[in-house]
Amino acid sequence: MADELKHHTPPSIRAPFARYSHAVEVPAGHRLVMCSGQLAITPDEQIPETAEAQTELCFGNVAAILAAAGLGLSDIVRINAYVTDRAHLPGYMAVRDRLFSEPAPASTLMIVSGFAREAFKVEIEVIAAGPT
Repeated sequence: MADELKHHTPPSIRAPFARYSHAVEVPAGHRLVMCSGQLAITPDEQIPETAEAQTELCFGNVAAILAAAGLGLSDIVRINAYVTDRAHLPGYMAVRDRLFSEPAPASTLMIVSGFAREAFKVEIEVIAAGPT
């Protein structure tokens, strides 16, 4: 599916700061799956301590949701990620960069004041596209 997508990074604007595309165009005849924000919590209520471990779990939860729809991480066209401190950026980006190769999805990363529980450091929501 990734080779059917068009990734746009026009040379007339600054290149992306990290591994992401400025835009991803989904061709006609594809369905979209919008995934709610995923927090790093296991079915037995465990929350990892580090931002990197939380990012791993968030993307693991996203992968499970996409699998239920017959898709995978490689079908993600947009990531919206939120962290509670600039100190969590390296941990988040290390996992994201390991999971996504070039051309990478479109992406936004924001620093927010917090989530539903203080222990959460990362939340990730995605949009994925796959053939109908």
